[in-house]
Amino acid sequence: MKEFQYTVKDENGIHARPAGMLVKLAKGFSSTITVVKGEKTCDMKKIMVLMGMAIKQGDTITVRVEGDDEEACAKQVSAFLAENF
Repeated sequence: MKEFQYTVKDENGIHARPAGMLVKLAKGFSSTITVVKGEKTCDMKKIMVLMGMAIKQGDTITVRVEGDDEEACAKQVSAFLAENF
């Protein structure tokens, strides 16, 4: 399992259009990708649940990746977050 934390810098937090692109990226991997914010967790491959997390600027999330392609998945998801959020 790979795990990393990311603090959202975008003033709009994790919002619709880039969140959709993030979900599309996540669906390209066989690994399970879980987003954790406080006591809440969600599957990164489900847009409505991800948006329901209400992740705002300044929030720190933990991303957990587990599966056959976890190394590449964690690297690409981390890079996407840094470029878009």
